[in-house]
Amino acid sequence: MTSASAAVAALKTLDVDAVVIGTAAGDDGPVPLGGTAELDAALGGRLAKVLADVGATGRAGDVVRFATLGALPAGSVVAVGVGPATNGDLDLEALRRAAGTASRALAGTTRVATTLALAGGAATPESVRAVAEGTLLGAYSFDSFRTTSAKGRLAPVEEIVVLVDDAGLDSATDAVEHAATVADAVRLVRDLVNTPPGHLPPARLAEIAEQEATAAGLVVEVLDEKELADGGYGGLLGVGQGSTNPSRLVRLEWPGTEGTEGDDAPVTLALVGKGITFDSGGLSLKPPASMEWMKTDMAGAASVLAAMVAIARLRVPARIVGWMACAENMPSGTAIRPGDVITLRGGTRVEVLNTDAEGRLVLGDALVRATEEEPAMVIDIATLTGAQIVALGQRTTGLLGRDAAVEAVAAAAKATGEAVWPMPMPPELRKGLDSTVADLANVPTNGSRDGGMLVAAHFLAAFVPDGIPWAHLDIAGPSWNGGEPYGHTPKAGTGALVRTLVQLAEDRATA
Repeated sequence: MTSASAAVAALKTLDVDAVVIGTAAGDDGPVPLGGTAELDAALGGRLAKVLADVGATGRAGDVVRFATLGALPAGSVVAVGVGPATNGDLDLEALRRAAGTASRALAGTTRVATTLALAGGAATPESVRAVAEGTLLGAYSFDSFRTTSAKGRLAPVEEIVVLVDDAGLDSATDAVEHAATVADAVRLVRDLVNTPPGHLPPARLAEIAEQEATAAGLVVEVLDEKELADGGYGGLLGVGQGSTNPSRLVRLEWPGTEGTEGDDAPVTLALVGKGITFDSGGLSLKPPASMEWMKTDMAGAASVLAAMVAIARLRVPARIVGWMACAENMPSGTAIRPGDVITLRGGTRVEVLNTDAEGRLVLGDALVRATEEEPAMVIDIATLTGAQIVALGQRTTGLLGRDAAVEAVAAAAKATGEAVWPMPMPPELRKGLDSTVADLANVPTNGSRDGGMLVAAHFLAAFVPDGIPWAHLDIAGPSWNGGEPYGHTPKAGTGALVRTLVQLAEDRATA
């Protein structure tokens, strides 16, 4: 696994294989950014000309590599673009993505130094954290199921040194440590999402959660199928009844640090995640092509686990509880049928008109259980609807809910550079969920698919009391990258919104 550290060092003394520098897109070509003065001097003042000669543009995503030819101990320089040149502070997400791009380009390299934290002129804790996060996230590879080393696959960078100013070393070290903790959490989600579904049934996901959470110092409780039946969790049981792999509900608690421990402390934040370890659609069967990436349908639960582990390791001073609603949605003779009525935790009876709208059923159970502890805020995260992808594409998360929670999540997402977009919950859409035989239907009774993401949020809202601030994150698209890697995002599982959840927890702890 890639390691990171901060250092104050001259390039001419650094024992590294490569140096990463930042460039911006200027009117007359690439513009070298802060931290490159020593390199420019070593090249006889010709850095700008060298960059132009090797085809650098400075545009976001642009990356070129050239040899130092003995001018520095490092054998090569990687110049990565951050976008248009500005006179103000550099966008932190631009730095993060540039760092990830460079990290991916340097696969197969052992030790790398980066000047990107100095790109704005001076290193700040925020720029150091962004560069460390981007580099570590870009240095990701999932090889657990390969039987050979795979020819042509280069190992990720082993070690990254973030160069900083003399004055900022202590704060930079803290920033790198924070970044490493958060990056580890994102990697955990990527690993879980990328794991084949046959190797990750609900019980195994719960087992991994218990192992990871216990190691981090969290308090863990796992409810099996008997305990779910005793507790009235009809959503989890109903969705899972067509599978040979029984459902699980996992509770993770970080009691807080000194002064906040104990069951009497209020729950500052509850995180609830959808954990469908494989979604066939049930008897409302998906088309085969739509099933090919349905191992990602547990990304919400994985995100809650990873965020809780990071929260514990960062010792966030607040009591925070996470919930993972885990089930497998399969068709069989015992599967739930369209038209069946199930009773969720708390007694609400739901008419199931479409078994492929299963995520909201397991989340309903978990939301009711989470709100029984009267948390100050509830956030759920789920790969919930294809409508999210239609509305917002693959990279932007849908954010819905009640004002205070929506604003808090939006602020946390902005701070971490993750793309979310607040969406409305038009009241007229709620009426479509009225059932003629039960309290609620899981999809509109008239078969309408209009506003599917918004309708799903209305369903979830029914299980969160009005007095509790609540927000819903639909990560159906952002949880999975079916295209080529970009920035610090790999192909396949992305770990989207984990950084936002951790930031939100930190924000709530200091609010």
